[in-house]
Amino acid sequence: MSITYQPKKRKRAKTHGFLVRTKSKNGKKVITRRRQKGRKKLSV
Repeated sequence: MSITYQPKKRKRAKTHGFLVRTKSKNGKKVITRRRQKGRKKLSV
């Protein structure tokens, strides 16, 4: 078995970051839902 998860901050932010979320229609929905839920952290 090989180690599959090689964390990279840049890659993480580029795929799941706040700016990426706000660009798309569905991403905005995600942010909105997380705000309503009262999340301390909305995205990466």
